[in-house]
Amino acid sequence: MHKPATESIKTYNPLPDKLFYKIGEVSKIVGVEPYVLRYWETEFPFLKPRKNKSGQRVYIKRDVELLLHIKRLLYQERFTIEGVRKQLDMNTMQLGEQNAGHETQKTAKTSPSQVIEHVKVRLREILDKIQ
Repeated sequence: MHKPATESIKTYNPLPDKLFYKIGEVSKIVGVEPYVLRYWETEFPFLKPRKNKSGQRVYIKRDVELLLHIKRLLYQERFTIEGVRKQLDMNTMQLGEQNAGHETQKTAKTSPSQVIEHVKVRLREILDKIQ
């Protein structure tokens, strides 16, 4: 008996839904050795993972996405390290210009109670996933 196509399709999410990732996990997700990640930290000043109490690097989702972008620029688009730095600086400047006018509007419209409510909702979602 043949299974319908919808049952056999599996979705692949390269980033597990977690708050923090250790360097070994990030290494597997990005597809480079941990020493490469440590090297990139020395070359890209904006790439600064936090460290936990025991001194291990812990990455957040944004860090992992940035690493994937760096890898794509270096390996697929053949940028140099300096070229990646310039490219990411340009992207940051463009985003800053686009968001300059919007940030004051966002902060003016968002009250502390709205922020707290948003945090409560997100925490409930996280707890539901854990249970």
